[in-house]
Amino acid sequence: MTARTTRRTTAPGTRKPVTFRLAAVGAIAVAGTLLLTGCGDQTEKKSSGGGNTTDASASAGTGNKLNAMLPQNIRDKGVVRVGSDIAYPPVEFKDDSGKTVGIDPDIAAALGKELGVTFEFENGTFDTLITGLRSKRYDIAMSAMTDTRDRQNGIDSETGKKVGEGVDFVDYFTAGVSIYTKKGDDQGIKSWSDLCGKKIAVQRGTVSEDLAKAENKKCGDKGSIKIEAFDTDLEAQTRLRAGGADAGSADFPVAAYTVKKSGGGKDFQLVGEQVEAAPYGIAIAKDNTQLRDAIKAALAEIITNGEYKKVVDKWGVAEGAVTEAKVNGGS
Repeated sequence: MTARTTRRTTAPGTRKPVTFRLAAVGAIAVAGTLLLTGCGDQTEKKSSGGGNTTDASASAGTGNKLNAMLPQNIRDKGVVRVGSDIAYPPVEFKDDSGKTVGIDPDIAAALGKELGVTFEFENGTFDTLITGLRSKRYDIAMSAMTDTRDRQNGIDSETGKKVGEGVDFVDYFTAGVSIYTKKGDDQGIKSWSDLCGKKIAVQRGTVSEDLAKAENKKCGDKGSIKIEAFDTDLEAQTRLRAGGADAGSADFPVAAYTVKKSGGGKDFQLVGEQVEAAPYGIAIAKDNTQLRDAIKAALAEIITNGEYKKVVDKWGVAEGAVTEAKVNGGS
């Protein structure tokens, strides 16, 4: 799901650290070999448009039945507009041809096949995606976004103040957060507490940034954590690669993919265990319950018919798979 497993979310809760088998990393690298020559070198700035379309067919899968569940305006257009920060491999990113690819686009394509519509991805800055839902620029936001109670209720996680009506989530994946450093130079960093007195590069508005801020409050005389937050995770990677930080952090699938791909596997290494496992959710406006329920039904269908499994197996992230479609399962 950063919470762009890459989790892009709010401040940490009380969940305990969890460890995913690193064998998944190799599968991620194999799946991505033909897609990127080095994810760390892709530093494109996001624009507000230029989306890509997933393929769908109204006659495919359970098409007619689930299509009838959609709001009339979406049925008429045949399109679901997806707000996404398309710079977060392997969750969503551009391949060498400029096509939007990754875990999220593949799941969206499978959903679209069942619903009989196309999912069109539109590139946007991660921390503006929920605002885009409010303004009806997007129908949904799908961008490794962590389902949290604060987001459900429209609460700013730092101030605790109400900032909006909140959103509903259809949860479709589970991921934790990892730290990585330059290869062969871990600076003695094995856990979040080891970051005191050091500098970390992260994507703005992600759980990685929130974890660093929370840990910083506990550093005391060990020295503060210097946090550099960037618009994209790729920019944070570039900062670390250039020696401008001691560590980086992202959702586990993203961090693992980065470690395997950047510099042919020679730039970075994972350190410590991933923590804060939580669900990624497809965000939908609170007043759009019809669309929410249609997407939930389509997700349940692709889990049952095996199309969901094909996607997570393709990207080597089966350990983050969900077994049922849930709404607002985050805490």
